[in-house]
Amino acid sequence: MKKINELTTLERVEEFLVNHELSFLYFSTPECSTCHAILPKVRELLDEYPLIHLGHIDASKIKEIAERFLILSAPIMILMIDRKEYLRADRFVRFELLKDKLDQIYKMYTL
Repeated sequence: MKKINELTTLERVEEFLVNHELSFLYFSTPECSTCHAILPKVRELLDEYPLIHLGHIDASKIKEIAERFLILSAPIMILMIDRKEYLRADRFVRFELLKDKLDQIYKMYTL
């Protein structure tokens, strides 16, 4: 399964984005059962994309995060390329559609 980078401050999130051109941010909260159920599936899916780095953010601990990334609920998943948002999914994610979108973006990026 894809390694998770725990990002505990807004500064660490920004540093993660600077250091990894392809970043997949997973925002969750401790009381969110859906968040805990989806994360293993996300990790397994991202194994297919070796250049994408996974960052996990507990949105309840970093209040500025909601403002910076427009997080209104959890979980939220955002694919960032060169610090720009390219893809966003929420708790109602359909993994086959997410995979199709990731495939398209990843192929364009790695050409």
